[in-house]
Amino acid sequence: MAERLTARAAITALTTEFEELTSGYGTGDDTGDGPLSWAGYGESRARATARTGEVESVVHGLASLGGRICVLVSFEFGFLGGSLGQRTGDRLVAAYEAARTRGLPLVSLIATGGSRMQEGMVALTQLQRVARASARLRAAGPAQIAVLRDPTTGGGWATLGAGADVILALPGAQVGFAGSRVRPPDADPYAYTAEGQLAAGQIDAVVPVVPPDELPRTVGRWLRALHLPDSPEPPAPVPEALSTAGLPVTGMDAVQQARSPSRPRAEAYLDAYFAYRLPLVGDRCGGTDPGLLAGFGGRDRRSIAYVAQCGTAIRPAGYRTAARVIRLANRVGVPVLTLIDTPGAANDAAAERAGAGAAIADAFAAIAEARVPVTTLVIGEGGSGGALALAAPGNTHVTRDSYFSVIAPELAAAILKRTPDEVHATADQLRLRPQDLVELGFARSVVGPPQE
Repeated sequence: MAERLTARAAITALTTEFEELTSGYGTGDDTGDGPLSWAGYGESRARATARTGEVESVVHGLASLGGRICVLVSFEFGFLGGSLGQRTGDRLVAAYEAARTRGLPLVSLIATGGSRMQEGMVALTQLQRVARASARLRAAGPAQIAVLRDPTTGGGWATLGAGADVILALPGAQVGFAGSRVRPPDADPYAYTAEGQLAAGQIDAVVPVVPPDELPRTVGRWLRALHLPDSPEPPAPVPEALSTAGLPVTGMDAVQQARSPSRPRAEAYLDAYFAYRLPLVGDRCGGTDPGLLAGFGGRDRRSIAYVAQCGTAIRPAGYRTAARVIRLANRVGVPVLTLIDTPGAANDAAAERAGAGAAIADAFAAIAEARVPVTTLVIGEGGSGGALALAAPGNTHVTRDSYFSVIAPELAAAILKRTPDEVHATADQLRLRPQDLVELGFARSVVGPPQE
């Protein structure tokens, strides 16, 4: 179980530069039994205040992290389990509005058991208020980052937590819509942990608490990565090729070079390109795809989003993750780099049931809708629409050990009822070599190795 810090201790663990904002805190009667006249509710709040020093379950204010100013929200679990009541809603809405009017990102340090029973439907409807405030901030542009503490359950998870752009969690934190006392008796406990939610693609990272500066450094980097620029950013530079392979002579030479197990892969390209990377994981629908890497990275004091295929058939979760990252980059004005390397989209029955067509269509749409520049480098196989879905129209480049084709030559020969010894000729007909792609106008350049 993750350590349960107080609201202010959680803030101090993240930053020493915090100025509390009291707008939205209210000045009404805090001694009564609330909108339901729940007997003893006023006394429970008084005891919570005496125990924690807080008069509500949330505090918020301005904070500085990584050289960036943000609005910081922190939950006090010791105040009635960090539950959301009407006054909590007032404070949360005030925090979102402060972020919107100031053009600042919002960081939430969440620890809550959900809506406050003693206020009934008045408490439950605060979730609608929070959702609307979150949507208004999203429409204005600034990013939302959630840090899930222990526990993060109920409506707090389903609004501030799961609704954030970047979701981080502390090790061992309980995370789930259902709290521990209302789950089915046979429920798998792992599914309700930060680690289980990461495996299911519902959160982006579990951040270690040791060393103690790891969380502040990670949140600070995210704030820098998602900082709204003052003016439009130029395109991401085209990566240098990491291979010394020469241009292929035949179409099948190109295919064989791209399929070589010794060819540099996406991980090597990303490591060479970025000083550091901040991964975004999962499609928020219960799926992950290890064959696709995505997130934001730092390069030459710039932030660049990346989506990289790793040489395998891309699954629906991969395309949905890619679309999520591209749309976030578009919203915050950060250029995008895509690396193409896949034999094509996964086409097994499981992929079809998971919505392969819809996921690929969404990736095409995310690229098409992007107002930020997108740069693409084909570093290996470019297999049909499954690869094209993440390629930038008009700004795609290719390495010498790559190819791009409407279909693999073997499959093309089979469809055309050609014999196996005609596969090489079919590859030539498809004009899939890197130099062919430039001549056809699909690619802008063939990228050579760095020493050239």
